[in-house]
Amino acid sequence: MPITDSPDCDLVFYTNPMSRGRIVRWMLEEVGASYRQELLEYGDALRSDDYLAINPMGKVPALVHRGQVVTECAAICAYLADVFPGARLAPPTDQRAAYYRWLFFAAGPLEAAITDRTLGATVSDEQQRMVGYGSYERTVDVLASAVSRSRYVAGDEFTAADVYVGAHVMWGMQFGSLPKRPEFESYAARLMDRPALQAATAMDDELTPKT
Repeated sequence: MPITDSPDCDLVFYTNPMSRGRIVRWMLEEVGASYRQELLEYGDALRSDDYLAINPMGKVPALVHRGQVVTECAAICAYLADVFPGARLAPPTDQRAAYYRWLFFAAGPLEAAITDRTLGATVSDEQQRMVGYGSYERTVDVLASAVSRSRYVAGDEFTAADVYVGAHVMWGMQFGSLPKRPEFESYAARLMDRPALQAATAMDDELTPKT
């Protein structure tokens, strides 16, 4: 997909290569649209008035498309699937139950469970009903079942939900926040064959400072 320097480009991607922006880069490669990238360093650039006017959270990634701002990776993936229907990354509207279910399962219970575990937050048996994910172990079991019941998480066709869920699975195994279960490894292997993921990864790796 062409990256352009044109100030007239109506799709602008704000990112840092060491961020969740990698998810959006992958999604942009999947839809195949031209975009302008704005690379932001951590620190002052994310706290600047100009950027906070786009994302008051001071986080990347963010997308501006035809003057509309979209933040949060799951929302960006769903948005791009809708505005670029030719990429066929969203099921027909009457067949989106599993698509929405697992896209937002990853954005909600899964991310919360992983974050709490990484930060060392313990949830007692009595507290499980207060958190959306119940327990980390149950969340992992549900995710493993979801990615193994069909070729992709929402059925036999690859969708935007696989970009978001797949990124969680691959990063989780890489950094140890998810176990290397056979279900996750098989699912990740199918995704890693996608040319769009390979191209996006190469771009962000090239932009990542070498230590």
